[in-house]
Amino acid sequence: MITSNNKNELKLTTAIVVDDDHDLVDVFCEYLELKNIHVLSRGYNGKDAVELYQRFRPDVVFLDVMMPEYTGFYALEKIKQINPDAKIIMTTADQTEETENKLVELDASYVAYKPIALDSMKIFGA
Repeated sequence: MITSNNKNELKLTTAIVVDDDHDLVDVFCEYLELKNIHVLSRGYNGKDAVELYQRFRPDVVFLDVMMPEYTGFYALEKIKQINPDAKIIMTTADQTEETENKLVELDASYVAYKPIALDSMKIFGA
């Protein structure tokens, strides 16, 4: 999405995408680019997510919950420590009450349940 702070300045919305499914990351990144959301980088576990957030400070993070090494819960918590106002969209197939409560507790901006219907997904203004 392109936004404007004033008449002469345009800003492209930026994002990082993190999921352990490499094919899903590729497809999702292509979709975001079609929606004029510039994907700054891709990651494949929670540790990547935190490092990429610190490096790029994107407008939005798309983050899977269940990943090897470090989970999305870990990344969500660490990113919110860095920036409590970070916009983080969590993706998961886990629709249990326990996961939902944990995402609320950690202050996820939005939860998209897999399989994701991309055209109906809330992407902060896109």
